[in-house]
Formats: sequence, structure tokens, C-alpha cells
Amino acid sequence: MNPEPRKKALRYFFEPLVDKLGYKFTPELEDADFLLEQEALLEAETGIPYCPCQARTKDRAENMRIVCPCIPFHRAHYDAMKRCWCGLFVHKDVTDPSNLKQVPENRLKPD
Repeated sequence: MNPEPRKKALRYFFEPLVDKLGYKFTPELEDADFLLEQEALLEAETGIPYCPCQARTKDRAENMRIVCPCIPFHRAHYDAMKRCWCGLFVHKDVTDPSNLKQVPENRLKPD
């Protein structure tokens, strides 16, 4: 399977959606390319473009919470980190995502 056409399609599909949520694709092109490829491969395997950094369960309803982009389901957490968990999407104002870290939701400091 050549994932290139599907990676381009996923980017085209997700870009306006995440833009409305206040996010953009990470400017780290190599990271974005790798993560989109993983999504394309998951979609080829399962029929659904699951987020590559989330483990699927046997519960379809729960799994639908991790269909990329999963920002709406984890909005407060991702807004606090200024990125989604895998880093494919970052807040629009982020120019250097290398300083953004994953923080478990239970370790976030309240504002």
C-alpha cells in the first residue's frame, strides 16, 4: 500500500476542521508526515483513521472518541498542553512545538 495519496487526503480533510478548533498541523513536517502515515495505515487496516497514539478498545463508541482529530473529545486537556496528545495538531499560535510536552490529564495544574 502506498500511503501518500491518503496522507494528502487526510491533511486536506482535517486542515479546515482543526482550523475551526483553533489548531493547525505541527510545523514539524517530519512528525506530521509520520503521524499521517500511521493514520493512513490504521485506516487501511480498520476502515477508520484512528489517532495513532491512542490504544483502541473493543468498545466502538469509546474508539470513536479517538478518531482523528480527537480534539473535541479532549479539548480542555489539549488546550492546556497547546497540542493534541501525539503532537500532530498544535495551537495556531505555536511556532516551536519542541517545547510542548505531553502532560497526563490528572497532572495538569488548574488555572
